[in-house]
Amino acid sequence: MIAQLSGILAESSFTACVIDCGGVGYEILIPVSTFDKLPQPGEKTVLKIHTAVREDAIILYGFATDEERRLFRLLIEVSGIGGKLALNVLSSTSVTAFCAAVGASDVKALSRINGIGKRTAERIVVELRDKLNSGLGGDIAIAAATPETASAVNDVALALEQLGFKRDAIDKALKALTAELPEGEIDGEKLLRNAIRKLSF
Repeated sequence: MIAQLSGILAESSFTACVIDCGGVGYEILIPVSTFDKLPQPGEKTVLKIHTAVREDAIILYGFATDEERRLFRLLIEVSGIGGKLALNVLSSTSVTAFCAAVGASDVKALSRINGIGKRTAERIVVELRDKLNSGLGGDIAIAAATPETASAVNDVALALEQLGFKRDAIDKALKALTAELPEGEIDGEKLLRNAIRKLSF
């Protein structure tokens, strides 16, 4: 199985890229969060790879971080979620906001993700919450304990993206802040203000 590819970025789009490794071009499906971190074509890049082997194809999924790949692998274990929908989840929300919603069993927040309906959101909570709580998610941390906090984290993550901050930086900042702030003090306005301050330095 291919676990990582290092080479020259030949081309890229919001959903896929091609990495030239010693003269062989590998087509890799990616989420938007990974696209945002890619260099310009012609420059060297490294992606973490999940290899899916089917009867009719070998599909490579690429991620800029181990955290994104771990969440992708957890998502495709959920009944009814394949690689395409899992990539869509990663493209639609940050890892931190997603895990906050799962941790809080916030089906409403999960249902707002493009491609995820209420029933799928409910399955995600049922099938992933215990895995994340038991540590099977690796470094992926549930950042919230209540639906109110999960909603605040999700809204702030979206607002920070609209302000032009990068997804990986947003994840790190929100994860740190939700760990630092007492549960009762995590509201959208305070979280956004502190996140902007942290991201600006």
